[in-house]
Amino acid sequence: SYHVKFSPPKSLAGREASTETMLDDETSEPLVQRADDTAEALKSRLEAYHKQTVPLLGHYEAVVKSVDGNKDKGLIWRDIASVLSIEVKPANEPVKEEERGVEPTAKSSNRRILIMFGPPGAGKGSQAPKIVEALGIPQLSTGDMLRAAVAAKTKAGLAAQSVMAAGGLVSDEIVMGIVKDRIKESDCDEGFILDGFPRTVEQARMLDALLVSNNEAVSTVLSLDVPDSILEERICGRWIHKASGRSYHVKFSPPKSLAGREASTETMLDDETSEPLVQRADDTAEALKSRLEAYHKQTVPLLGHYEAVVKSVDGNKDKGLIWDDIRNALQLGASDEVKLSGLQLLGEVSTDQDYINFLCESDYRNIIILFG
Repeated sequence: SYHVKFSPPKSLAGREASTETMLDDETSEPLVQRADDTAEALKSRLEAYHKQTVPLLGHYEAVVKSVDGNKDKGLIWRDIASVLSIEVKPANEPVKEEERGVEPTAKSSNRRILIMFGPPGAGKGSQAPKIVEALGIPQLSTGDMLRAAVAAKTKAGLAAQSVMAAGGLVSDEIVMGIVKDRIKESDCDEGFILDGFPRTVEQARMLDALLVSNNEAVSTVLSLDVPDSILEERICGRWIHKASGRSYHVKFSPPKSLAGREASTETMLDDETSEPLVQRADDTAEALKSRLEAYHKQTVPLLGHYEAVVKSVDGNKDKGLIWDDIRNALQLGASDEVKLSGLQLLGEVSTDQDYINFLCESDYRNIIILFG
């Protein structure tokens, strides 16, 4: 998924959005907008939402908690954590020197700095958001940082844009400039997670030098390990609905249309629109082999470079068990997790009778209903 302002594709490069300028970063195929992502359709959707929701908010007036969703995601989460009485500050955060009664040193912060490594299909996309939520620190990918710097027209961003416009590769120096600018932002005050960077030992050394200049260092390198044979099954079974971005898998999350048959464009149809699903050009065994070879060639030396802080996690098991291992590897206490012994209802309760039926049929005691 992309956004003209907040997460533009590289192809846009400051131009007007159109099917010619909005191209996928990996395949260069034209991007599309959903049929209901128009001002006219949105007006109808919002009218229906407000018509339904105002009476419901009145019905639950005594327990309604309103949160301003028009600001940075990290700040929104802090507000949500506050109204739900969730503690998100890391339990093992170091005690500040002034709190111990000693003079502060030149160290500028006690930021928690993580790097995530994992081959394609290892599950970083599933686990990283949980770490972000538990620690309250942002996940920073090279692509997102690069696009944001170009859109903001920073010095490093303009330099990168110039190189890309000429068909060149963005240098390590420019990338480091973009990283340096990004980690100065307020949402990184408590730390940050680097995803997809560094890619080489030379970049790692440059990152180390940048952090040392601020009396900091990488806290933990988290490596998700999955056998290549398992990755092939995960990757090559993926199909997507191009218009919406909905993702399916032949084995793990098949569309209703498959019904035990052989996967093809005739049998792999989107559950909502019945339109044919497609596979990404690089979600093939041949393409995956090259991607994995490149990944292992890059990553093994990096794991050696950060050997003292590497935490390896077996990514070839149930997602819940993987998260338990990550939590242990990062020494996350109970206060780092969202502990809610109940059920979240996302748009399921539309009438009083729905609510009564739900309560009669369940044993849950902490019940949260989300409107938005």
